Amino acid sequence: MNRCLKIALGAILLFPFSVFAQTVEQTGWLAWFNSYKFKERWAMHLDVQLRSADDVDYSRNLLVRPGLTYLINQNQNVTAGYAWIETFDNPDLSTDKNLTEHRIWEQYVLSYKLKGLPLTHRFRLEQRFIERPAEDIFSQRIRYFARVIVPLKKDKASFSKGAFAALQNEVFFNLQNKSKLNDKFFDQNRAYLALGYRVNPRLDIEAGYLNQYVDGLSSNTVNHAGQLALYTRF
Repeated sequence: MNRCLKIALGAILLFPFSVFAQTVEQTGWLAWFNSYKFKERWAMHLDVQLRSADDVDYSRNLLVRPGLTYLINQNQNVTAGYAWIETFDNPDLSTDKNLTEHRIWEQYVLSYKLKGLPLTHRFRLEQRFIERPAEDIFSQRIRYFARVIVPLKKDKASFSKGAFAALQNEVFFNLQNKSKLNDKFFDQNRAYLALGYRVNPRLDIEAGYLNQYVDGLSSNTVNHAGQLALYTRF
């Protein structure tokens, strides 16, 4: 097997060491990822995500992440943007302690075909302004994401419509102020496996399982999440 393919698949298949987790959660995630090309070299990015609390009792997080993308060439692009993340308190507790996080983020994306399969690498840097009950925290984090799509048809080279499988992994590392987060360089890992359908080159729908391992300050958490995602490209 090609060495690059081994490295990519190794990163995608990197699952967390769940046996060390102290907390197990079951949640549901809804996501919409959109890109809109408005000039030859420029595009707009937007993703919106809604995540439930443990056992899908109530909405826990809402994330809105717009960005401006510069298209270097067909296989590479860079994006800078802003993200707003609201964490909602449990409505049964009547404490009304919703928390807000603001982020500035920059990323580089490299996409190409390896053995005929579309493979994407993403490197993202985040400056996080985190609201806490006792104090506000500024931190920086870096994320590496790899994703491969496997068309479930014979002619994979000309895939523009039909069913597919998606396999991805993302690992997070704290760069600054980690002592106030989890006091570790490693922050979390998200491994994801899904089945989807490409309606046309502009629209994908997929549903899958996401395993999120979080290395917390006082305890570790494994989140078993079902995700429904919509991808649009204009």
